[in-house]
Amino acid sequence: MKPPLETREAFFMSYVITEIRDRIGYIILNRLDKRNALNSEFVNELKGSIKSLENNLEVGAIILKSSGNVFCAGADLSYLQQLQNYTYEENLADSENLAELFKLIYSFPKPVISLVDGAAIAGGCGLATVCDICFASPNSTFGYTEAKIGFIPAIVMLFLKKKVGETVSKKLLFTGEVFTASKAFEYGLITEIVEANMINEYTHQWVLNMMEASSGNSIKMIKEMYNSVDNLKLDEAIDYACKMNATARETEDCKKGISSFLNKQKISW
Repeated sequence: MKPPLETREAFFMSYVITEIRDRIGYIILNRLDKRNALNSEFVNELKGSIKSLENNLEVGAIILKSSGNVFCAGADLSYLQQLQNYTYEENLADSENLAELFKLIYSFPKPVISLVDGAAIAGGCGLATVCDICFASPNSTFGYTEAKIGFIPAIVMLFLKKKVGETVSKKLLFTGEVFTASKAFEYGLITEIVEANMINEYTHQWVLNMMEASSGNSIKMIKEMYNSVDNLKLDEAIDYACKMNATARETEDCKKGISSFLNKQKISW
């Protein structure tokens, strides 16, 4: 009989810390002894923590970060080696589990911001990639290194190509190079570089400013459109955009926003 994919000890450990501060939900990676390397238990905890904030009215956005000096080292290689002894169906189920996490973050109805201060490698770089916004410190490093060990960044590729285009994504995936935050910014992978001693406060304040300046419902609808238009032909996409435009005009947020603007009143979202 094959042993379980996870040791019994893993089920008694918490790899994720969830906090709420100033309407911001913090999802904090906390498997520091393994450099936040991903296994199925860690992925499941992340999915559960994120889902727990979806319908929480006290949360308007999520910041994904690490409690240590490494953001995420990617897949747990000892766990991947263990999976080699399992069937194709079992490996497919494990791959689908990771895909569900990435899709959950990418399609989440609230903004998800990654705060990278340290290494974000392979699947860890994928976590940063699927977030809406990414702030990184100058000392942070990135890389989709799977090809270097005979593996492939299959799931990550789908999101990376959308973010940086085919030319850049092929370069990064073929070579598996580890690159700096400044290169990541040049590629369009991250939003901004912030000094390490300021990045936590800066990111927190940036998210607060965003939530104060913009309607949460508007951001939700914008994200919904991003998730939908890629699969539509141009005429279908334009028709969909017109319908979303008309729907937005009927929302209470739009009515409130226009009224406040015309009456020169400050809008508080």
